[in-house]
Amino acid sequence: MSDTTDAGGHGTSPDELAELREAVAQLRRGLDRFGGPDETDAVRPPAPAGPLESLAESVRAWLAEVDVIDLWDELRRRLSAAGGRGEHLPSTDDYGLDAEALARARRLLDFLYERWWRVEVVDARQVPDAPGLLFVSNRSGILPYDGLMIAHAVERESPRHQRPRFLVADWLVTLPFSQPLLARLGGVRACQENAERLLGAGESVVAFPEGQKGALKLFRDRYRLARFGRGGFVSLAVRRRATVVPVGVVGAEETHPVLFRSALVERLLGVPLPVTPTFPHLGPLGLIPLPSRWRIRFGEPIRFDAGPPERADDPLFVNRARERVRGAIRALVEEEVARRSGVFRA
Repeated sequence: MSDTTDAGGHGTSPDELAELREAVAQLRRGLDRFGGPDETDAVRPPAPAGPLESLAESVRAWLAEVDVIDLWDELRRRLSAAGGRGEHLPSTDDYGLDAEALARARRLLDFLYERWWRVEVVDARQVPDAPGLLFVSNRSGILPYDGLMIAHAVERESPRHQRPRFLVADWLVTLPFSQPLLARLGGVRACQENAERLLGAGESVVAFPEGQKGALKLFRDRYRLARFGRGGFVSLAVRRRATVVPVGVVGAEETHPVLFRSALVERLLGVPLPVTPTFPHLGPLGLIPLPSRWRIRFGEPIRFDAGPPERADDPLFVNRARERVRGAIRALVEEEVARRSGVFRA
């Protein structure tokens, strides 16, 4: 079987496909064991050996160690107490960030960061010691794990910085359960007005100019950056004289590898519904992300605090600046893809 890697260098090789299939199989076997022994255990055949044979047992040990299920239940109870409609509790800000809920969720976020995805942060020293930064990243995956982990990386690796807010796509904020949960953890609906208000208040923001096109790329197209829209983030940075920090995220696109999409089903439901190796055939359990290894790399800052503010409305300047930032992110992603030894391996 020949390697299917294309000219861009990010195709699917036979080794990667075999590793992905084995990871999914191990995850499924691990999920089967979560409920404890039952009457089917006596007739269940032993799991075949493989390079990730211990994954299921490791998952069980990690979950037991950090009480992830208890944390998740607590978050659900808090949302139910608030009616699940985004009412402002005493500890929430204008965008719904709940400091108490975020503090309680940190153990879960630390578990995902340290143990599940084993995030490695590169060049955190590139992050300037200044308020109101605009982190611009490639979009990685269907759910906004990338925004959560970038914000977590900034908070952990650059303690002098306030935790940035991450922008969330419209279709996610319309879902009844995800919107209040994401808001309480720092997510903000992605629109120019929200981002401008946050930067104006000295908050840092994580933006994903690829949008839904980047989130729903097929597995074979992963890490190929989609077009960056019209460059709204450049106009925003110019108006607010903000510093843009390019960010490259590698590993997140394998958490829910998109095999194909059904345009008909998506039109009927009104939301994206990609098919992954675990969803929808595993039901709700298919929403559990795969434990791919992540690398988050911060690039050299690009300043927009010089020059007249009228440049925000100059299409030529905006387009050039947009492509400059896109090129910086593409270089970060390509270098990190080339450096990693495997998708799931330690």
